[in-house]
Amino acid sequence: QVQLVESGGGLVQAGGSLRLSCAASGRTFSKYSMAWFRQAPGKEREFVAVITGTAHRINYAESVKGRMHIVRDDTQNMVHLQMNSLKPEDTAIYYCAARETPAIIPRTRTSEYEYWGHGTQVTVSS
Repeated sequence: QVQLVESGGGLVQAGGSLRLSCAASGRTFSKYSMAWFRQAPGKEREFVAVITGTAHRINYAESVKGRMHIVRDDTQNMVHLQMNSLKPEDTAIYYCAARETPAIIPRTRTSEYEYWGHGTQVTVSS
């Protein structure tokens, strides 16, 4: 069983930055694909960014490319999402997700992740 705990959300003005963190349990964290998803009010949960285990292949949603960066620290069982140039449309609950099943190709669908955190709220004011 993998437990995920997100932190770092908050209220920020448009153009500002936030850094989200996700702490994970699990003895084989380095092999997990780790991803961030988000869900805005009234909308479905959507993919934001992913970094695979071992090879550290990365993929981003088109809407965040160039503004958000995912990094992982396998020594600390942590994954981070650096969010820059934030926009009001980035407002959402951000969820950390882990995929224990090996994946060579970065996975971007919610159904492809076995474990989820409870989420952290990010609010961007205009």
